[in-house]
Amino acid sequence: MSRRALRALLLLAGASVLLAVWAFPILWGLLTSLKTERDVLAYPPKLIFEPTLANYREVLFGSASILPNLWSSLVVTGITTILTMLLAVPAAYALARLDLPGKRSGGFYVLATQMLPPVGLIIPYFLVLQRVGWLDTYQGMIAIYLTFSLPFAIWLMVSYLEDVPREMEEAALLDRAGRIRTLLYVILPQVRGGIAVTTIFVFLNAWNEFLFAVVLGGNRVRTVNVAMFNFISVEQTLWARLAAAAMIAMAPVIILGLLAQRHIVKGLTVGAVKGGGRR
Repeated sequence: MSRRALRALLLLAGASVLLAVWAFPILWGLLTSLKTERDVLAYPPKLIFEPTLANYREVLFGSASILPNLWSSLVVTGITTILTMLLAVPAAYALARLDLPGKRSGGFYVLATQMLPPVGLIIPYFLVLQRVGWLDTYQGMIAIYLTFSLPFAIWLMVSYLEDVPREMEEAALLDRAGRIRTLLYVILPQVRGGIAVTTIFVFLNAWNEFLFAVVLGGNRVRTVNVAMFNFISVEQTLWARLAAAAMIAMAPVIILGLLAQRHIVKGLTVGAVKGGGRR
């Protein structure tokens, strides 16, 4: 066997192991969601069983339906993602392209916000929302989600915007396009992949957020991650229904990832390609 073939075989084996480690919990959760509670608790675990959709029917339309919670998650996450991207793109453009006073300190502040432990912010956030009457409301949850989504999106978008050749921007400015038109028609088309990647990450972080949701939410605004705890009690844990709820909660993220797959791959590789070109 040649050296190149051996190297390819080792890479394939390593990738297969990593894929198996990543896919095993998802596959196990899917199998659990199709079992009855008796089959879930069977020992040794049953790999051959009669699948049932009763858990999904109960989770969606039963007494502990998560449909209202899915709606709450979609509203909070969707609006957070839209507002984050609308604010992050021009802010990142300013940090990447413009010579602004306090630019270095502003960039450091954006990065420093990512270092703060979320648990240390819970009490201040709770007191502020309580004072303004925004506890257990959509606007309160969205405002808090913006505090961690916006700095992350700015920090990520700056790296993509800095890779766009300045000559393209300068040519547009010489043609009197203006900053806004240059950003909309010259810069943004070049970083569509980066925008897709940032949008996916912002959506994913907001959708999976639990700590702020469980403390700052309540009966009116309860995300699906918090609602899953309805299937966990002191007496018992309904593992099959919990797994079904988890599979349903994963669906929007998977669908979004599949729809934007081409742009995500392009966005993740554009930096490496341009970096290699500069070398």
